[in-house]
Amino acid sequence: MYTIYTDGGARGNPGPAGAGAVIFDANMRAVVEASEFLGVQTNNWAEYEAVVLGLTKLQELVPEDEHEQTEVTLRLDSQLVERQLIGQYRVKDPELYKQYVKVKNIMNSFPKIIFEHVRREKNKEADALANIAMDEGSL
Repeated sequence: MYTIYTDGGARGNPGPAGAGAVIFDANMRAVVEASEFLGVQTNNWAEYEAVVLGLTKLQELVPEDEHEQTEVTLRLDSQLVERQLIGQYRVKDPELYKQYVKVKNIMNSFPKIIFEHVRREKNKEADALANIAMDEGSL
């Protein structure tokens, strides 16, 4: 069982963007931290890319023959992205739809995944990583 916290952001909207993800094991010990500068993007695009980052790192961490039985809770502070991924909201923007499809394709590896919206203050580690990525990319 793994819990992934993700966050993406952009300074300006669009603007310099970054993504961050932290993967915790069943004992809630951080086992992977990742961040990535995304160039100039929107906040919502960056939020999706943070989910992609977290799930991709999980694919690298978990042996492939264990993907199907691995339980994953993915927590993010973007209510829009969470609701789009669980099918409660439609994805209308063409660029976000590409991101949505990217996430859905990775989700095929992990059929036991649930998404949870969390308040921003519960997502500090991923937020810090996204900000580090934006800082490094802005240099």
